[in-house]
Amino acid sequence: MMKSITRKHSGELRKQGGMMLLEGLLAILIFSFGILAIVGLQSSALRYTTDAKYRLDASFLANQSIALMWTNRTSLDVHEVTDEDIISLPQGKRTIAVTGNDVTVTITWKLPGEVTAHKYVVTATING
Repeated sequence: MMKSITRKHSGELRKQGGMMLLEGLLAILIFSFGILAIVGLQSSALRYTTDAKYRLDASFLANQSIALMWTNRTSLDVHEVTDEDIISLPQGKRTIAVTGNDVTVTITWKLPGEVTAHKYVVTATING
């Protein structure tokens, strides 16, 4: 009677022979997908942080240009420029257009590998 119980028990173990290995592989697969998702999320966060930094720099440069015009309100035309290079932005350009007392400052930049350029535009009225 003892032999039949042992044979029955060992037969059940044989049926589950590769199940633990399969569970281990499945756990590794799920873990790998999780790690890939975290890496992708970090990459996106870095891209958005870099984009925000460049937008902040463009905003600062545009406001700085307008502030300089406020200090010399008598001759706004002197400040007018077209596609002036900006060192602090990748492929950065500044254009200042003056129409009477209205001033439009346009800052553009283009990151390496991107097709379209980013643009920041500020319009101000400077009363003399």
